[in-house]
Amino acid sequence: MRKVWVVGGIAVGLSLSFVALLVVGVYVVAGNLAGGVGGGTVGLSKGSVPAAYHGLVQKWGNLCPAINPALLAAQLYQESGWDPEIVSHADARGIAQFIPSTWAVHGIDGNGDGKRDIWDPSDAIPSAASYDCELAEQIKGVPGDTTDNMLAAYNAGAYRVIKAGGVPAIQETRNYVKNIRVLEKSFAAPVTRVDPSRQAAAAISYAQSKLGTPYLWGGNGTADQGGRFDCSGLTKAAYESVGITLPRVANDQYNAGPHPKRDELLPGDLVFFSDDPTDARAIRHVGIYVGGGYMIDAPRPGAVIRFDPVDTPDYFGATRVTEDGAKALPTSV
Repeated sequence: MRKVWVVGGIAVGLSLSFVALLVVGVYVVAGNLAGGVGGGTVGLSKGSVPAAYHGLVQKWGNLCPAINPALLAAQLYQESGWDPEIVSHADARGIAQFIPSTWAVHGIDGNGDGKRDIWDPSDAIPSAASYDCELAEQIKGVPGDTTDNMLAAYNAGAYRVIKAGGVPAIQETRNYVKNIRVLEKSFAAPVTRVDPSRQAAAAISYAQSKLGTPYLWGGNGTADQGGRFDCSGLTKAAYESVGITLPRVANDQYNAGPHPKRDELLPGDLVFFSDDPTDARAIRHVGIYVGGGYMIDAPRPGAVIRFDPVDTPDYFGATRVTEDGAKALPTSV
């Protein structure tokens, strides 16, 4: 559910033909503006890291050239989903998922309180960065991308990377490296405009076909639910219709791609809303942008899927969904 900021008559006044023209027009302009994320100092995208950990990630993510704050954030998100109390089936512990034997050797006292606490993010996050940099030093003579090799060493051990002459042919390790490098784009504040999504127009078409459908909390559009949706159920179904599987919950969908600025929005971008502008985990509403400052969304109980304005006091940010970005999201968060 979200607060509703309504411009009178907008749900009636916008026609499907208008939306179609809007989409075409915005994409014509976008063709001259799009580019990739890259270059310059890497910052963190708005709210992508919980406020409690933002300073730690920004500081320690610059510890050595092999890492940056966005990469460290992506690694921590992949490892634990920001849960400082999580324990894996292999007894990896805390926000950085250290095995106790590894922690005994590589854990550091990040906050200077005289203790090395595997459960304390103010120790564990600095320790993850420090361990990354140690591994990067160990494998610096290995051919290939140093950061990819470092991540592979974090997952499989430096010996295997050195023996293989790069990322070893272990599917789990290759997926680990690929997913973190893709997620890195979601945690990085873009310094150039990001590429349009090629599936966006079809996702909008799906959402348009659901205009007027009543809202249902937890709705996924199934027959037993009368084809009804809630906000994230609608966006999930829209992108599922073009072969991209998003998480079910709005705040998890936020990490499915890079984050365009407000003046860089393109049709098909997911737009998010929250009462806390500092934490993406607090996001509580999502819609699909159609251009001209409007989105299609399932706003609240008692309402129907409709057009709503994006520029409201609770606007949080946007995500340009990519297939690789959606696939990289950890299933545990």
